[in-house]
Amino acid sequence: MSITENKKNGNTPAIDAGNIKLAQAQSYNNLIKGNSNWVAERVKEDPEYFTKLAQGQHPEVLWIGCSDSRVPANEVTGTKPGEVFVHRNIANVCVHSDMNMLSVLDYAVNVLKVKHIIVAGHYGCGGVAAALSNKQFGIIDNWLRHIKDVYRLHANELDRITDEKAKVNRLVELNVTEQVYNLCKTSIIQNAWMDRTDLQVHGWVVDISTGFIKDLGVSSSNPHNLGYVYEFDNVEATAAH
Repeated sequence: MSITENKKNGNTPAIDAGNIKLAQAQSYNNLIKGNSNWVAERVKEDPEYFTKLAQGQHPEVLWIGCSDSRVPANEVTGTKPGEVFVHRNIANVCVHSDMNMLSVLDYAVNVLKVKHIIVAGHYGCGGVAAALSNKQFGIIDNWLRHIKDVYRLHANELDRITDEKAKVNRLVELNVTEQVYNLCKTSIIQNAWMDRTDLQVHGWVVDISTGFIKDLGVSSSNPHNLGYVYEFDNVEATAAH
């Protein structure tokens, strides 16, 4: 095995490069093995499983969640592959400048014709906690500013919470609520509401410590509670000259 040399001061422990490579190879191979086991289990349950899966997807739900590895949409909701269309980012943020999110939203609403859009946060969110701090984390600071803006809107309430964990969790809830409103303000959602009555936007928070979902009660199926400047009509504005 190759052993790296200690630094001259002698305080840095030696690193076994051979063991590191072995561990890396093992963790990677476990993924390949896991896939083989998963395929075998699905085929055992239903020999036509992948044949049917390959025929297309018809999800009724779009899940916009946090990238945190502990909140996978299918497992949290007990659904199967093909039943939930998923978009995830740090702290489940929905902003109008994010073309990735808007592209997913447009496809889900106008092509897949989903009936439910769920913004799903989770308690103990690291992104939300980072947004509440004054620390710099790198390029992600620009993304976390969207959450800081949510804090600014609700600072009077949040600043009265002295327990740091409770403050983070309350901002998690407020962040989800604001992202639900952000989605409802998009032309994609509002144009869909002009043509459909079966599209709803919901806000959830997942409690990782119990696995249960908390419905925040902010579901919307029309734009009427957004304020008149946000609510579009179906007449195009005359171009200004």
